[in-house]
Amino acid sequence: MEGGGSNSNPSSAAWSAPQLPTDQKIRRMKLYWRAALISNFVLGAYLFIMPKKKQINAESSKAVEAVPPPPVETTSPVHEEPPFIPSPEVPVKVQKPVPEDQQRELFKWILEEKRKVKPQNRKEKQRIDEEKAILKQFIQKESIPGI
Repeated sequence: MEGGGSNSNPSSAAWSAPQLPTDQKIRRMKLYWRAALISNFVLGAYLFIMPKKKQINAESSKAVEAVPPPPVETTSPVHEEPPFIPSPEVPVKVQKPVPEDQQRELFKWILEEKRKVKPQNRKEKQRIDEEKAILKQFIQKESIPGI
């Protein structure tokens, strides 16, 4: 009974389950897998974009071929455009100057509105501070320059 048992077969003794890779092999293979995946991704992106360029070039060449050149007519008279005639200008209404009291009240109102504004960053705060300083100068002066 030599051939009947599973232990007696010499080929089964030599065959063993595949061994799991060690940690060093796994670390080394991670680098190769990553490189392979990245290169495949780049190649796929390149191939995905390339047909679009070919389609754009093909469409533009078809558009150029599809437009026939304008026919040249030598028998028709030349049409001249009428000369440009400007329309009469609307007179500008000159308004009376705003009195200094009203200007001063307007500047005070603008200053109050600037004080209510909450700046988002440092530059905006500096800009608002400069505008407020200018408004304060106009309010404090005896005569306000004309607008």
